[in-house]
Amino acid sequence: MSDPADAHSGDSTDPDEDAAPITARIEPRISAIPATTWDALANPSPAHFNPFLAHAFLAALETSGSVGEGTGWYPQHLVLEDADGIAGLMPLYVKTHSQGEYVFDHSWADAYHRAGGRYYPKLQCAVPFTPVPGPRLIVRGDDPERHEHALATTACELTRRLNASSLHVTFLDEAPWRRLGEMGFLLRTGQQFHFTNPGYASFDEFLQQLASRKRKQLRKERAEATAGLTIRHLRGADITEAHWDAFFAFYMDTGSRKWGRPYLNRAFFSLIGETMSDHCLLILAEENGRPIAGALNMIGGDCLFGRYWGAIEQRPFLHFELCYYQAIDYAIANKLARVEAGAQGEHKLARGYRPITTYSAHWIADKALARAVARYLDHEREAIAEINADLSAAGPFRKQD
Repeated sequence: MSDPADAHSGDSTDPDEDAAPITARIEPRISAIPATTWDALANPSPAHFNPFLAHAFLAALETSGSVGEGTGWYPQHLVLEDADGIAGLMPLYVKTHSQGEYVFDHSWADAYHRAGGRYYPKLQCAVPFTPVPGPRLIVRGDDPERHEHALATTACELTRRLNASSLHVTFLDEAPWRRLGEMGFLLRTGQQFHFTNPGYASFDEFLQQLASRKRKQLRKERAEATAGLTIRHLRGADITEAHWDAFFAFYMDTGSRKWGRPYLNRAFFSLIGETMSDHCLLILAEENGRPIAGALNMIGGDCLFGRYWGAIEQRPFLHFELCYYQAIDYAIANKLARVEAGAQGEHKLARGYRPITTYSAHWIADKALARAVARYLDHEREAIAEINADLSAAGPFRKQD
């Protein structure tokens, strides 16, 4: 395994000595980076806008205190500059635990601890609490691979300087994932379930693509879930603080039962309601005018991202209705190419969501631990590929002649 951190030294992060020098700095607050500059690099195409990479989303995490002091997520955003200005960015965090990442490395930490090592702190390049694929090494378009290489080597060197055990780049796109592998990063795959919209005219047209038994099952689930309830879609100025209060109660109830302590606080939702309201889709289930459950989605340029769900009353299939079927309805009506419904969940397969592969890359400073993890990942990638192939074949869609 090669070592990206050996690719440079000093202030310059660029192995190309003939090119204009690139320098790096760390910003512990995203507010120190101009929002217009960040957004121009992170979301250059409105057609493929990713709301989780928006400056406003990351700033809301910091301003609300959902990340920062006392959370185990300490921002250390990496900024590359050259003569033309900012050339590259990484949303980077020093971590003192492995919570809220959705790419689990607890077993690596335990093994290293038993061997006498110290796994924490580590460096995490990610959007906190958000298992949504997208760019992680965010670079200017004039020389992207050069700037990408500079970001990766600088981040590895920072890992060493901070005496951290490792650097983890999670939920990145496949092409830069492969390039990091060529640099010596360990490559890992995972699994999610996404709905793909080839251009359906309606939910009924989508249903016609399913096997008869599955089609009947979905119709039955939708009827049972919505009996006696009103389903409302709220967006933009229609989402009031009272709606956020109701949704936060749902989020806290479900989050407390699933992982002990929810990651986001109430202030975070008000902040994204102020700064990103047009990208928020809040789906509420009401009984006699009283909200009893809700799902928060973020609207991207070509995708609806399902994020948080909760309920204060349990109803059969209501989770499926609000999180999956309503999302499909919205995507079809608004001509969005896909719905990403979050991490894990093979139960999504029967509801029209297909398995896809996710990607993460890891650089581990200790060579012995790196070799052990590499052997594990070789087997894991093979298993993920086989599982995804089997699940695709077993999906609910009608078999073609």
